[in-house]
Amino acid sequence: MTIEELRERLLKELAGCKGRASLFLEIEGEIIEVNSQQVYQSASLIKLPILIEALRQIEEGKLQKDRLVTIRESDKIGDTGVLQAMNVKQLPVEDLLSLMIIVSDNSATNLLIDLIGINSINSTLSRVGMKNSILQRKMLDFDAIQSGHDNFTSAADIALCLKEAVAGGALNKQSKNTFFSFLLQQQFKEKLPFYLDDALLKIGNKTGELPGVEHDCGIITYGKKQAFIVVLIDGLSEPDSGKTIIRQIGKHINRFITSVSTKSNHM
Repeated sequence: MTIEELRERLLKELAGCKGRASLFLEIEGEIIEVNSQQVYQSASLIKLPILIEALRQIEEGKLQKDRLVTIRESDKIGDTGVLQAMNVKQLPVEDLLSLMIIVSDNSATNLLIDLIGINSINSTLSRVGMKNSILQRKMLDFDAIQSGHDNFTSAADIALCLKEAVAGGALNKQSKNTFFSFLLQQQFKEKLPFYLDDALLKIGNKTGELPGVEHDCGIITYGKKQAFIVVLIDGLSEPDSGKTIIRQIGKHINRFITSVSTKSNHM
């Protein structure tokens, strides 16, 4: 499969979407973009720049990864995550970070936002160059959404965030490895990774959902190469239709990587 064939297939998938869809893919030195600057509710993808800022503060010594954070019953909120079901009074920062990414724990995320500071997180968004992104509320704060305070991002911004985290200058080598290892341990694999061949490639991903919203993004490693993929979809009346499109996008990328890998093996 050529990059042009991949582009055509991805455009066709997005054209069939029953909502509004954006895509950013950087692979084999090529970029495929569809509406990549359009702004969406970020849902849980905002947790990625929160992780970058936390790791940066740990590097600077402003935050200690083994620092114990008190967890009150009132800190436990529902939806994704496991903290609300755990009988713990304290957890170290490092565990809260892993919960935030690996099981997308909203309670852990809110504790981290308090610890790190919204202004510091938004400064990192600016520093990285995520010009369409902002953190204005905690997780599951629907009152804030009603009053117009929401978290926003774009496909191009999330791709920039992923690339900066593992290949840019925002973090040192140890922090880069921590960031990527959290993504690789992701428990929500029902979108982009669904059809991906584990023997051929590794994907570290992060999903996001809200009513009518289905997002996924990831760093795909194959051989010595990396690809960055972001798919954002909103305006869905049936969430499953969004999930299906994201799965199909993963499948097309898998086929492309298979053809590239086969070709290089025969050279």
